Amino acid sequence: MVSREFTEGGSMESQEGFTMDGTVDLKGRPVLRSKTGKWKACSFLVGYEIFERMAFYGIASNLVNYLTSKLHEGTVTSSRNVNNWTGAIWITPIFGAYIADTHWGRYWTFTIFSFIYILGMAILTLAVSVPSLKPPTCAKDVSVCPKASTFQVGIFYFGLYVLAVGTGGTKPNISTIGADQFDEFEPKERVQKVSFFNWWMFSVFLGSLFAQTFLIYIQEDIGFPVGYGVPTLGLIISVVIFLVGTPVYRHKLQKGNPFGRIAQVIVAAVRKWRVKVPANAEELYELEPKAYLAKGRFPISNTPILRFLDKAATKDSTISSPWRLCTVTQVEEAKLMIKLLPIWVAMFIPSTLVAQVNTLFIKQGNTLKRNMGPHFEIPSGSLTAFVTMSMLVSIVIYERILVKLFRKFTGNPRGITILQRMGIGLVMDVILMAVAAITEQQRIKIVKEHGLEGHPKAVAPLTVFILLPQFILMGIRDAFLEVGKLEFFYDQSPESMQSIGTSLFASTLGVGNFISASLLTTVADITGKKGHTSWILDNLNASRIYYYYALLAVLSFLNLIFFLVVSWLYVYKRETSEAFGSSHGRNAIQRENQQQSCTDVDNVNVTSMELVPK
Repeated sequence: MVSREFTEGGSMESQEGFTMDGTVDLKGRPVLRSKTGKWKACSFLVGYEIFERMAFYGIASNLVNYLTSKLHEGTVTSSRNVNNWTGAIWITPIFGAYIADTHWGRYWTFTIFSFIYILGMAILTLAVSVPSLKPPTCAKDVSVCPKASTFQVGIFYFGLYVLAVGTGGTKPNISTIGADQFDEFEPKERVQKVSFFNWWMFSVFLGSLFAQTFLIYIQEDIGFPVGYGVPTLGLIISVVIFLVGTPVYRHKLQKGNPFGRIAQVIVAAVRKWRVKVPANAEELYELEPKAYLAKGRFPISNTPILRFLDKAATKDSTISSPWRLCTVTQVEEAKLMIKLLPIWVAMFIPSTLVAQVNTLFIKQGNTLKRNMGPHFEIPSGSLTAFVTMSMLVSIVIYERILVKLFRKFTGNPRGITILQRMGIGLVMDVILMAVAAITEQQRIKIVKEHGLEGHPKAVAPLTVFILLPQFILMGIRDAFLEVGKLEFFYDQSPESMQSIGTSLFASTLGVGNFISASLLTTVADITGKKGHTSWILDNLNASRIYYYYALLAVLSFLNLIFFLVVSWLYVYKRETSEAFGSSHGRNAIQRENQQQSCTDVDNVNVTSMELVPK
């Protein structure tokens, strides 16, 4: 790297002005702390996220209604298709993270996929606007609607999945780019980073709130062409905002193929399964600290967990193939990622519950009175706004009040640990689905009392606001679980694999939606056999969805037990900034970030990076 010893005015810049975490500008040069990063850079990213979430939820929040009213799909089919599409939205980030860490870097991966995202939104807007591309109109008094052509259905779903590909490159990288703007070696920035994910999610749900109220109202009252055109324009604006902030962004260097490095460790350990690991960890294979620091990375000391993988770093011959001999740091990176998997699995069922918000919860709303006064009716898709508003309020209360309160008792800068925060959310999952089941049972009771079971489009004489508890509870649990989950997978991933860690967060939502689609179809099929009435029918007034919600409550309880076990066994990784906290270590890292060579790097005080509980 090229040394940046002079400011633009020609005066000498103190070494203390450069970041110490290996971040650089787009040309690979060290960056000045005073002119880059922090909330100054994050303001552009937050601005992007508000408009992008407006665009995304402008489509997602009312999609099940579009599939039902315009493409004339049934309850199970439309819910399954929404879940499958949402699943793809949250699974593709794994590939986007891989491309970012291995090939293009986070910035360029994000930028390129943003234009694919825009393309998908443009196709969807055309699909609901151009007469030859959109399905024929269905009159309200007609019982059988004309079907959309295969081409019309195909072009709409093509747009949806182009959009899913686009989000695959943006979702895992935008929040990671935001977290990269804070130097963990600078105390003030380290504290700011703790709050970043709370305010990041706040911006996410602020954009969502606009979509779930204003945009859905436009779709229902004015039409889908305008309702899709506005979020498309919003997405274009969001990308422009992101690009404007380019000069002040900090970037972390690519660290190579993360999946390949993990695979090398596993293969090397298996190939040497007979080899005995030395009792002294210093005998394991490792590079000199300067080999890492010169690349903006940090070595990790050996830990006693998953000892079998230490065989990969055990010297048994002169062979130096990376598929037979790996460094301790590489082995520890693999351990960190493997340790995340049980927590990752524990997030599948909670994500299955999230999938109900944009499908069955909205379907329930269509069967209830939604009037507010004589001239206004709440669009059923706008009910999701109550989730958003609840979460916005909860995040502010958590950040401004609860964190400070918890901190007095625990001494933890976060107030409570990340897993404790997630655990509170999982407890609320059980309560949420129990409440949803009871509410639905009361709705069906009213439906039966008025003899409406045989009328699919009948509206029960019951206010839609009886659904508010389940929507509000979902928002509160999101403030604990979803924010904590995002922070956990970023924070606990190896420094060189944090895009992959963020994609693990996204993939739990993807897997959860796929599970929801499969579970919904399976339950509908099984419960409808041998002449029995299926729990889930196209006619919700004749359905017994409360049994389905009760099933989800039981699954949530079993999942909570599983989470408590794996979180109790989990050991947090030690912060890099703690391990390299000495003045010698910080200065050495800083010098390596500014020069190609470093004569004093031997004086680096490399403190142990063993995993310790927080």
